[in-house]
Amino acid sequence: MDPRDLEFINELLEGEAQLKERIRELVEQFEKKTRKMTSMLDKVHSTPKPEIPALLETIRPVFHSCHTITAALAETIPRDEVWRWKDLWTVPLRAAVFSVVLECFLTDGTLVPLNTVAEQLGIREEWKDRFSLTPEDYLHGVITVINELSRLVVNAVTLGDFEAPLRISAFAKEVFTGFSALNLKNDLLRRRFDGLKYDIKKIEEVVYDVSLRKLVPSPTAGSTAES
Repeated sequence: MDPRDLEFINELLEGEAQLKERIRELVEQFEKKTRKMTSMLDKVHSTPKPEIPALLETIRPVFHSCHTITAALAETIPRDEVWRWKDLWTVPLRAAVFSVVLECFLTDGTLVPLNTVAEQLGIREEWKDRFSLTPEDYLHGVITVINELSRLVVNAVTLGDFEAPLRISAFAKEVFTGFSALNLKNDLLRRRFDGLKYDIKKIEEVVYDVSLRKLVPSPTAGSTAES
């Protein structure tokens, strides 16, 4: 081969290696942020309901601190190469989605939409060819929240929040209904969705238990009172 061709190829290889290393460094920073988020959110399992708002206030700044990292990733990755590099950040991105979705549920009981999750993490629509939050990553994060809530429902009752099972049950069913309307062709996503029925069953068992013990008003009693 021509020495000039070899030199050119070597420069390309060196440039790609440097790019990959830079992306890995940024992803590692992102992973540290998501580990901090999930560690802070894990405290909800041992935090009484009145103290949860204060806990959530400490988590929101961590979401905002991700903005510089996501912006740096978008700036570093060449245009139209998002699919080439996305596997490097899939795990921390889904963990970040999980954190934002769980925080929102604990705040107001709603499911935060994909575009709002992206905004919370500083991910812009114009970066979609370099760094983006895909529907698949969003849905994986939402499923993980339901997995987590099937644990929280038991711990909340232990801490005296007997209405938590009702809130969690309504939310989980809403999510399940939404997923049922989707045409899921990703095998892993489909399997994880199918597994939600076991989480919902566990949640419903707790709802039944607190209702049986009359720790919360039963739907029948509520209807009678209204009439």
